[in-house]
This record gives sequence, C-alpha cells and structure tokens, in this order.
Amino acid sequence: MNSKKEYDLICVGGGIMSANLALLAKLLNPEIKILILEKLNDVAQESSAAWNNAGTGHSALCELNYCPENQDGTISIEKAIKICKEYEISKQFWAYLVEEKLIDVPENFVKPVKHHSWVLGKMNSDYLEKRYKVFKEHYMFDSIEFTRDPEKMKEWFPLIIKNREGNEVMAASRIDRGTEVNYGVLTKKIFKILEEKYDTPVHCNYEVLDIDPDPEIDWTVEVKNTKTGKIKNIDAEHVFIGAGGGSLLLLQKVEIDEKEGYGGFPVSGEWLVCNNEEIIKQHEAKVYSKAGIGDPPMSTPHLDTRYIDGEKQLMFGPFAGFSPKFLKKGSNLDLFKSIQFDNIPSMLGAFWHNLPLTKYLVEQVMMDKEDRMESLRKFIKKAKSEDWDIVKAGQRVQIIKKDEYEGGKLQFGTEVISSKNGSITCLLGASPGASTATSIMLSVLEKAFPEILTTSKAKIMLEIMVPFYNTEISEDKFKKQLKQVKQTLKL
Repeated sequence: MNSKKEYDLICVGGGIMSANLALLAKLLNPEIKILILEKLNDVAQESSAAWNNAGTGHSALCELNYCPENQDGTISIEKAIKICKEYEISKQFWAYLVEEKLIDVPENFVKPVKHHSWVLGKMNSDYLEKRYKVFKEHYMFDSIEFTRDPEKMKEWFPLIIKNREGNEVMAASRIDRGTEVNYGVLTKKIFKILEEKYDTPVHCNYEVLDIDPDPEIDWTVEVKNTKTGKIKNIDAEHVFIGAGGGSLLLLQKVEIDEKEGYGGFPVSGEWLVCNNEEIIKQHEAKVYSKAGIGDPPMSTPHLDTRYIDGEKQLMFGPFAGFSPKFLKKGSNLDLFKSIQFDNIPSMLGAFWHNLPLTKYLVEQVMMDKEDRMESLRKFIKKAKSEDWDIVKAGQRVQIIKKDEYEGGKLQFGTEVISSKNGSITCLLGASPGASTATSIMLSVLEKAFPEILTTSKAKIMLEIMVPFYNTEISEDKFKKQLKQVKQTLKL
C-alpha cells in the first residue's frame, strides 16, 4: 500500500455499509479510486457477522416497535412504511447484482421465512388487531393475515402453541414475504465483486488511528499495520467512517463542528440458541412479540429461524447486557474514552431521561441461564435448559445526541453525520442498519458525491438498480417490483 497515494474515497471498516457504499460508487463511476481499511484480519467480523446480527431483513412486517400506538388509540405506521421501502431498495440492489451475474446463488445469503407478530393478553391482542386493520389498508402490507384462533396459530408456528392451555388470550399476524438474511455472507460477496471486477481490495489488519484535515487534499488518514506496527499516512478527498460501534471514537478525532455533542451508549447482547435438531425442525418462522411496558425497543423478544453457514438454526432473544466496549473485539476503555467535554450534557441528559433503560439493563445483566429460559418458556412452554446454549451476540452503540429540552437524547436507529461539504461522513447507531444499508449509503453519496448521482448515466443506472430510490411509489410499481425481485432472488 503506497504511503502517499491519493484516493477519492477511503472507507473505514469492512462491514455491510462500506461494502454498499464502495460498490454503489464504483457502479455509478468506475473511475473513482477507493480504498477500504479493516482493523481485523477479515471483513464482516463485527456487526455484519451472522451471529452478531438479528438477520431478519428488517422490513417492518413483524417488528411492532415500528408501529406505536398513539394516545388517542390510533396506530402510526409512518416509520413502518419508511423502513419497508428502504428494505425493498436493498432487495432491488441485490436483485440487480444477481441479474448482472455479479452475484450467483442468492439463496446463500437470503431465504424466504414468513414474518409473524404474536402477543399475549387482551390489551396487546387488541393493539395487534388495530395494527392489522391499518396495515390491511396499505398496499405495502395488504397481504397481512390476522387471527385470534389458536388452531390457526398452530399452523403458523406449532412449537409456540404446543403444550398451551386453551384459556390464554393471544393474537397473531403474518406476512408471507418475510426474509432471513445472512449479512456476513452478503458482505463478503460484495467485497469479492469489488476486488475482482473493480480493482478495489480491502486492506485488513489496518487500524485507523486518526483523520486530520489536509490543506491540499481534504483528509490525511493515519493508519497502523496491526501486524508490523508500522504507521503510514494516506491522503483522500473523502472519508467514510463505517466502523460500527467504533465509529464514534474515530468521529471524535475529526475536526468538524458537526460532531459536537454526540455520545454513545454501548449495549451487548446474548442469544439462546437451540442445540436439539428435533426442536429446530418444528419451527420455520420469525415470530416477534412486544417489548414489556417501559422496556426499550431493543428488548423486543423474538424466536427466529436462521440459516447460518448452510445450517438451519433456532434462536431466541435478544438478552441485553452492559459492556463498556464499543465493539465485540473492542477495549473496556471505549466508553470512558468517548466521554468528552462537549458531550457530557448529552450523556447526563440521556442517562437521566432513560432511567427505565438503566433499570432494564441491570435486570438483564443479573439474569442467569435459568432466568433466560423462563423468558423463552413464554414462547416455548416446556423448553428444557439442556436443549439451549447461550451465544454472545454483537455489540451495539446507541446514539446519544444533544437535545435542547432534555440536554441529551438516546436515539434508536441510525444517523449519518456529515461535514458541511460532505467530504467526511460517519454512520452512527444500530438497527435496522444492515437491512437498510443500500438506502443509507445512497444518502451518503448524496452528501459526499452529488456530482456522481446527477449525471444522466447515473440517473438511468439508479432507475435500473434501485427503482424505489428518490421517487414516489405507486401501488402498481410496488407490486410489480416486489414480484420481479422475488423471482430474481428465488424467494
């Protein structure tokens, strides 16, 4: 790697975000020079890895936290519509890569698995029915089914209904077109395209230490070879920081005003993973329930069929935990390093106004395996401890940002922070990140390379690659695209 070679774009982090950004940029302008730097010895080892990611293909079909109930009892589905559109943009991009023969065998990373919502109790059941009625009226979700009948639920997810007494009040909904995605496999496929077709390799074992403004070119990136210890400087006009939980610490070293006040709250996670083949065979569904009163969205319990490394898996969770690390392979000093003079008010405000989250995390940390099994038994009545193992999930960093009323606000979701001229961009936050990566990275291109997107060639390409991008979607267009993508991705 040359020490003073100019690049148009350096992407920090070898995950799904950098993969999408680099490939979109290369497809729209093959001449652009891109370098990707990854600290670990391979790509997709942190948030994009299969065991570290919920992998539902977040499309708002079953996740109830995207459809809050208003004070007047009505159900708001605006966020669900937005996320559904963004996930379809991701699917359209994958389908384009398959059609262009850049990706073969799409079923290696995406499979059809029906998405369900399931709740207990009259109040939750009434909420789910109201959500169903609103969904049914919108063309994005009009294939939804709803039932309060245990016999119908037995058809949908027999493992959950097994061993139940007939007096439980419950309800469920289902949308058939749900997916299960292995983002680790997808990320590796995209980087392979970049390397083989577009001369854009990923340099692993390179840790970015600092990013400084350069008077001649926009940025100088200081990198360290983690094997040799050698430090080099590389110049680039644009830098994208997509290092998952590690992004905040790097952003704080960048001299731009837009970073002021941002902090991060790390949350670790664990899954219960089934080790009994007979039980795994009995469930072919993703079943999401409702977070408890006062619990954060991240606590939404779900029982998921997953396909990882060619094998069908069954997992339940997530169980939250606390670790001061910002990455699974990070440092115990990460949280403390992130506390700076400009974000102390944000951090204190977010803490004070999120005491239920703190209480929830303390309770989760105190849980032993048997406590976790008791949570699972709300889903699978007679689940045996010996049939389930605890597996460590990925590390997430929730965004904390300035708020004029509360001092600071804890924010769920993702956010792109950008310098005024767009020469440096950074992605902070978590779910539904991976699922909406294509849409998020198109917004990064809008900030960083507007000149690429506005060429006549790019406009034609974007219409072919991602027909839902930057446009109003009619019902006919939505259903036509849904059908085409389904066929291409073999869903």
